[in-house]
Amino acid sequence: MNLESLYKLSKKNRKLVIGLMSGTSLDGVDAVLCEIKGNRTSTRIKMLKFISHSFPKGLKHHLLVNSSPNGGNVTEICKLNFIIARIYSNAIKELCSKAKVKLSEIDFIGSHGQTIHHLPQKKKLFGYDSSSTLQIGDPSVIAKLTGILTIGDFRVADVAVGGEGAPLVPYFDFIMFHSDEKNRALLNIGGISNFTILNKSGEAKDVIAFDTGPGNMMIDILAKKFFNIDYDKDGSIAFGGNVNENLFNTLIEKDNFIKKKPPKSTGREYYGKEFLSTPLRKYKDISAEDWIATITKFTAYGVYKNYESFIKNETKIEELFVSGGGVRNKAILKELRNYFRKNVKIKNLKALGFSPDAKEAICFAVLANETISGNPSNIPRVTGASKAIILGKICLP
Repeated sequence: MNLESLYKLSKKNRKLVIGLMSGTSLDGVDAVLCEIKGNRTSTRIKMLKFISHSFPKGLKHHLLVNSSPNGGNVTEICKLNFIIARIYSNAIKELCSKAKVKLSEIDFIGSHGQTIHHLPQKKKLFGYDSSSTLQIGDPSVIAKLTGILTIGDFRVADVAVGGEGAPLVPYFDFIMFHSDEKNRALLNIGGISNFTILNKSGEAKDVIAFDTGPGNMMIDILAKKFFNIDYDKDGSIAFGGNVNENLFNTLIEKDNFIKKKPPKSTGREYYGKEFLSTPLRKYKDISAEDWIATITKFTAYGVYKNYESFIKNETKIEELFVSGGGVRNKAILKELRNYFRKNVKIKNLKALGFSPDAKEAICFAVLANETISGNPSNIPRVTGASKAIILGKICLP
């Protein structure tokens, strides 16, 4: 493939694109095959096939160890960079097989990569600002193993121009879900929760979005600790417990991220085991069910408190559409409805015709399309970047 071929691809009306996303849950990669027409606000998407490709047994623990603050091993991270890319490549081949589409028919791939560490706060190191981010699963490896043009490493360019490198989904949210009639919020509950605020009178540059705090991450940590299971299915454990107000207030007092003004982003570096270690020692007599019920409420609290503190005065939302793994946790949804009451209708993203599980994978297919089309796709107001820029690295097959 040469530059002339890239130019022709950018002008192609109908493109077959694969989007890849593996998040802070660390349990596998979501892969989606889409037909994309147009770009920017003229983008039209048809989802053709979606799969979740599980990580090999034991890989989650290995990733956790190597993504923990001061816990990474450069040798293991180097290996994981290629292993994750091979897993992604296998997911692509499985997806195409199930969709009955040849690899050669795919125009390009958009891959978020697996975040191993995210340090967006600026700190001096050897006289330089050392804000940084690292996603593994190198897109060049994916391109070579599949024979398909691959765009990846979307966060890096935004961090390079002073942004947090996240969230990147808001551009996608605006071009796909903006309404001229109602103020909307798009809430994704993955390991971390983040929302996008779409004012009915606003343009892309006016979008507000940021991480609100924990999503499933701390619930999953406690489910593993107390019950040796990966997550609280449907929120059933939380429903079996009661919120401990003393613990709840301790968590509020401890959490500086929820109080922080946007732009902001976070990850396992903040809401991992270290965050829970002191409260677990202090409240060791609280039952496992009460612990999970309390953390579940705290997750919803983070969303609402951010809305109340930083959004409500500018945009009073009328609809909140939920996606991500947390959409299946009925206890989180109940707590959200308790906070927002009847003023805001809380709905599954399916109501807008999109799979809540596939949303983020579709997003990176769309961001790759924007890169190929030569369009900036970060929103400076959201990430804190100094300017709007084209994101991602284009890796040739």
